[in-house]
Amino acid sequence: MAQASAGAHQGHEHGHDGHHDIESMRTFGFWIFLITDCILFGTLFAVYIVLHGNTNGGPTADELFAMPGIIASTFILLTSSYTSGLAVLSMNKGNVKGLIGWLIVTALLGASFIALEITEFVHMVHEGATIGTSAFLSSFYTLVGTHGLHVSLGLVWMVAIILQLSRRGITSVTKRKVNVISLYWHFLDVVWIFVFTIVYLMGVM
Repeated sequence: MAQASAGAHQGHEHGHDGHHDIESMRTFGFWIFLITDCILFGTLFAVYIVLHGNTNGGPTADELFAMPGIIASTFILLTSSYTSGLAVLSMNKGNVKGLIGWLIVTALLGASFIALEITEFVHMVHEGATIGTSAFLSSFYTLVGTHGLHVSLGLVWMVAIILQLSRRGITSVTKRKVNVISLYWHFLDVVWIFVFTIVYLMGVM
């Protein structure tokens, strides 16, 4: 009887360790993904820096960029990084409602950022500044659009996590997912700071 109990206990510990190993591997996989994203954005920034002066007689950056809207977008995205941090703090305190609430606020801010970016693109295309107008605009749309696509994917990811949290609460799996999406969101904010500085500020100076 004692042997059976000990065997069951050992089996439980083995299963727990196996689950922990799987979660660790998934977290490691996320870091590999983040490294490849760093390489991707590094390449896109390099291409933009090389091509930003090739306007082909078309509109230049200072003629196209409306800085009030860009500054508003930047403020919104940086605020969303703060609220995602508050979501993690709520999770660490075991506050499911606070965690879900702050994730919803973060998602709404992210959606507002995307809406402003789409508005900017539509306005530029209406002005005749399309992706095929010049090498400058091709590199601009590719860099900024790739960041926007990442934010959009992050929003879908975040909504999925919110649904899981509402059903399962805070578990080892949902906790790992919240930590990962928070790191991903902070990464996108850092990338945007570089976009704001290199593309927009340097473009209008």
